[in-house]
Amino acid sequence: MAEVLTEASLVSSWHGTTQRHHRRVSTVPNSSSFVSGVGRFPSLKLKSQILRSLSSSSEFQGKKLLFHVNRGLANRISSRLGASTAAQMTLRIGKGQKWWEKGLQPNMNEVTSAQDLVESLLNAGDKLVVVDFFSPGCGGCKALHPKICQLAEMNPDVQFLQVNYEEHKSMCYSLNVHVLPFFRFYRGAHGRLCSFSCTNATIKKFKDALAKHSPDRCSLGPTKGLEEKELLALAANKDLSFIYAPNPLQPEHENEELATAPAPVPSSESLPLCHLISEVSKEKTLITAGR
Repeated sequence: MAEVLTEASLVSSWHGTTQRHHRRVSTVPNSSSFVSGVGRFPSLKLKSQILRSLSSSSEFQGKKLLFHVNRGLANRISSRLGASTAAQMTLRIGKGQKWWEKGLQPNMNEVTSAQDLVESLLNAGDKLVVVDFFSPGCGGCKALHPKICQLAEMNPDVQFLQVNYEEHKSMCYSLNVHVLPFFRFYRGAHGRLCSFSCTNATIKKFKDALAKHSPDRCSLGPTKGLEEKELLALAANKDLSFIYAPNPLQPEHENEELATAPAPVPSSESLPLCHLISEVSKEKTLITAGR
């Protein structure tokens, strides 16, 4: 009987130590669990040593263990986890940004429709406007974009309009844009100043056009914007919700008045010299014939 009690106490202490990480202490197991648990060790000597080392923790048998949690440490851990999560979210947002959206300046705007393009050019007044046609899959457009952003930053008085070719393909067809990257310069009453295609290797062409047309100047007349044939092409495109009504050169009633009005009789002062000479000769001929 004494041997059975000793074995039971040893088994309980061994199970209590192995389950401390689970924050609970089990009750005294039966002899079968003791035999199965101790039978895993290779020798009797090793069994006795392990049982003796575990016997010191038998005093916790049947008692509840209290664990104190350091709330300050928990708060620090949660704050670090929150900071790391925010950093990961910021990193993901940065990776998700498209290349044509990076480095944009306040004077760089994206065109949303044909109506937006026409109104942006008309509202620019005498300001120089550069229309940049690009495509997300164009390698030359991607390589040239950082330099265009730098030039836009150096020239804050110039308005840059970005037209995404993939989103406005039908509008680009109507404007006869078939090469990328492609640029068009507009200003005031002059309308289109120049249009060309350039890459990162031929950026000098863009810089020269910008230096030529960027100085301040005053246009005489209303802002022109797109050409008449381009506006008609946009209005005829069924894929675009753009309406354009060309203004007639002169009203119809003015033409009627011009047609019905009698022709003015020219005075002698307004007649050319050769005509006066012929008139004098005719009078002399009539006088001679009358005599």
